Amino acid sequence: MVKQAVTINNASGLHARPAMMLVKEASKYESHINIVYGSNEVNAKSIMGIMSMGLTVGAEIEITADGIDEKEALQGILALFESNFGE
Repeated sequence: MVKQAVTINNASGLHARPAMMLVKEASKYESHINIVYGSNEVNAKSIMGIMSMGLTVGAEIEITADGIDEKEALQGILALFESNFGE
């Protein structure tokens, strides 16, 4: 398992478009990928799960990936956050 803490920096947080981009990226990988915020943990391949977290700018989350392509999965997802989801 690999994990990385990330701060959400895009102005609108993880609203519909960034959440969909995250789900699309996570779905490319076989690994189990989760988003952890406080005591909540959701599957990064679930749009409803991500949206239910209500993540806004400044929120600190942890991304975990576990599986055969976990390192690649984590790198792909981190790239989205680093690009601020194109915003």
